[in-house]
Amino acid sequence: MELLISLVSGAVGGNVAGGVMKNLNLGVLGNSIAGVVGGGIGGQLLAMLGADVGGGTTDISSIIGTVASGGVGGGVLLAIIGAVRNAMGR
Repeated sequence: MELLISLVSGAVGGNVAGGVMKNLNLGVLGNSIAGVVGGGIGGQLLAMLGADVGGGTTDISSIIGTVASGGVGGGVLLAIIGAVRNAMGR
């Protein structure tokens, strides 16, 4: 369940980041794909680092933590991919 929440919030985070940083925008589909991948990676990285955002429970604080980690991971990966794409285009 936590992985699904991370993926969905990553897609949302990627699209929000693409809307805020117009020069890194990859379009809706590109933002969503980068966000889903980034959300999955972000959630897994935090779990490996011991943050244990989900904690195996489904209380509101773990859901909020999972949404936040997925959204941030999606936004960060979108920013990285957008910056690399812009650097290669020049």
